[in-house]
Amino acid sequence: MRKSDTPTRSPFEQMQFHGGLRTPMRSVRSPALPDLRPDDARIIAELLSGPIDFIDSPAFHEREAQVRIYEKTIAKPDISWYQPLMDRLTRSPNQSVSSGQIKRLSSKQERVLFHQFNYAKFRIRKIQKELGMKGDEPASIEPTAEQIRELLRWHRKVEDLRTQIAESNVGLVIAMARRTRIRDLEFADLVSEGNMALLRSAEKFNADYGFKFSTYACQSILKAFSRLGVKASRHRERFPVEFEPELETARPFDERREMLDQDCAEEVASIVRENRCGLTDVEMSIIRHRFGIGEEGMPPASQDQDRSLTLGQVGQIVGVGKERVRQIQVKALAKIRRELESRFLYREETQDPSTITN
Repeated sequence: MRKSDTPTRSPFEQMQFHGGLRTPMRSVRSPALPDLRPDDARIIAELLSGPIDFIDSPAFHEREAQVRIYEKTIAKPDISWYQPLMDRLTRSPNQSVSSGQIKRLSSKQERVLFHQFNYAKFRIRKIQKELGMKGDEPASIEPTAEQIRELLRWHRKVEDLRTQIAESNVGLVIAMARRTRIRDLEFADLVSEGNMALLRSAEKFNADYGFKFSTYACQSILKAFSRLGVKASRHRERFPVEFEPELETARPFDERREMLDQDCAEEVASIVRENRCGLTDVEMSIIRHRFGIGEEGMPPASQDQDRSLTLGQVGQIVGVGKERVRQIQVKALAKIRRELESRFLYREETQDPSTITN
């Protein structure tokens, strides 16, 4: 199963992030690979348009470096807890959270991951140099079929490792977002900005210094939160919104709506009382008991709310089940609605146009 097909999705699975590739894309066609897929062609175009950045290490230049670097495998993290936790914290960021499901990487595991991550980018850069890429200029030599395959293979390795690094540290972003208090900022916005900062930190972190990645990423995440707060503050200054009770409600419109609701309720009660829509005895009984319409035909809004019965209570009176009461109620309301619409449409068609004012 591919990663994108898994039922649990992290915030990084759909994210495409290519460090240092800022120049426009150009089409790439290779006679050796005429059936190159559009996505692969786009990736090759990006890789040939500018050099890729990476953190170099002496281990990359040793003999059999690839075997030693990739001989250790770090298991991918379980992020099934992420979406349920985000749903709960979005509603209430201050609630307590158990961290038992979040497994953190050790310093040695982080070193292995970042060496694998940067070595894959190192191999891409090596092929870029073979294609005559110097400085910020694009490649000047057409890539061969083997070089295109190698670029795609190492690019996929880079994307997989970047996602694994980010997913292994996504708990850090959530923890820092919960401790941050910035007015008028949603918790989900903080987490989103922190995730982007986490990805940028992964591009610049040097594991050879011996520090934990969380120590390095914390500063970047805090700066991202600060920038987001400043941006929100400037937006409030530019577009101030104060609470004005007089502007919150429009009294004339509210009064008119209340009158319309009252008229509609009276009209519906009249239809039921006179049975102008052809209700059966069972339908009539269910509508009267469900909506509290008495024999006098008073509208529901003016009667005691206790007279409105539940589906189960009406079912006991009529002698059918609750689901059957609901089905009969739906059919009866449809008849009432058709009668109500036809009455109003008839009024509009027969009204004298000279009496209509704009």
